[in-house]
Amino acid sequence: MSNVSYYTAEGLKKLKDELNQLKDIERPKASQAIAEARDKGDLSENAEYDAAKEAQGLLELKISKLEEIVAGARIIDESQLDTSKVLVLSTVKLKNQSNGMEMKYTLVAESEADLKTGKISVNSPIGKGLLGKSVGDEAEIAVPNGKIKLTILEITRA
Repeated sequence: MSNVSYYTAEGLKKLKDELNQLKDIERPKASQAIAEARDKGDLSENAEYDAAKEAQGLLELKISKLEEIVAGARIIDESQLDTSKVLVLSTVKLKNQSNGMEMKYTLVAESEADLKTGKISVNSPIGKGLLGKSVGDEAEIAVPNGKIKLTILEITRA
């Protein structure tokens, strides 16, 4: 059961770099910590050994999840994106109807989301509410503090 998710080339590279870091650097460190703890004697009462084994288990789980994500990752050809409606990697200029504020977001995969740089996840409430909408459409989106109405002013490629 592989979940396909879409990434920019840069986003996929970051994922692969993180996976390589975990496999090539963190995994040997975890094995070394277990070996050092084992050398300290009785394993039945060795908290350091238990902690090292637990850390290794968590690391292996993280590696496994990242491998699954990378296996299901697809790179989006940004030149083929349709700008008539909001899709992954669309940059959307919005107007908040309640306060007149304008904002600009780029919809990206969850692992690439970074609100400081204006990148929001397509799985976020706002991302989900905007997908498939066109310029001039109004999106009413449920957010933690109520509902907001956003009008789509412009759609461009990321």
